[in-house]
Amino acid sequence: MNRFIEKCIEIIFMLTALVCIVAVAVICFFLFKNGIPAIGEIGVSDFLFGMKWKPGNELFGILPMIIGSILVTGLSVLLGVPIGILSAVFMVFYCKKGLYRILKPTVDLLAGTPSIVYGFFGLVVIVPIMQQLFGGGGKSVLTASVLLGIMILPTIISVTESALRAVPNSYYEGALALGASHESSIFKTVLPAARSGVMAGVILGVGRSVGETMAVSMVAGNQPVIPESLFKGVRTLTANIVLEMGYAADLHREALIATAVVLFMFILLINLSFSIIKRRKVQ
Repeated sequence: MNRFIEKCIEIIFMLTALVCIVAVAVICFFLFKNGIPAIGEIGVSDFLFGMKWKPGNELFGILPMIIGSILVTGLSVLLGVPIGILSAVFMVFYCKKGLYRILKPTVDLLAGTPSIVYGFFGLVVIVPIMQQLFGGGGKSVLTASVLLGIMILPTIISVTESALRAVPNSYYEGALALGASHESSIFKTVLPAARSGVMAGVILGVGRSVGETMAVSMVAGNQPVIPESLFKGVRTLTANIVLEMGYAADLHREALIATAVVLFMFILLINLSFSIIKRRKVQ
């Protein structure tokens, strides 16, 4: 009987995995089937390196959006990753039990908060602060980066905390026994041992940062031009799709789908890069 139950559970898990694989395959098929012909019609160089996005004039250059996505994602990672990792270290090694009972549910709550709520927070809180500090409209690359940095914190904190707790306590105790300080034991022994889990948290955080749409579109300014500074408005690839897909038709619609293809490849390259870095460090 137990063997039969185990076999049923194994089949269920296998079917679930197959559903995920099929779903990804269908998404890829749809994107490439509709996006690649559009890129061919527009021209690869004109599409990827064009400086102007004017659908009314059939100009579909997405270079400003590519650069905007890179800037916003890169800055959000620079802001969010160190804070997230250090917050996880605090929760594991320094936080009192009473405070932990408050912090842990708060982090979990932030992880489940809809992106539109983050966007509204950025619009009514972060944008006015940026206006006072740097002038202008407040909607800029820096504003979007700060908001995304906040949004990826719960993911990085949760995954990093789990990775740190998975490291055997003997690593930490052994470092202390050899004369290392508390901080040295954490940052030179435990944290490197949890490298794979920490890297997974960073990858998930980067993935959310790259794919975020609504929150960014509310605070980034949505200007399809290459920003002259961090205090100027910008439009990301995701925001470009969501802002225009509702009324797009014909080549315009296909160009937006092609933008999704570029975004998909962008995320794929990021994941592959992290995988390569991870393997080299392990070796």
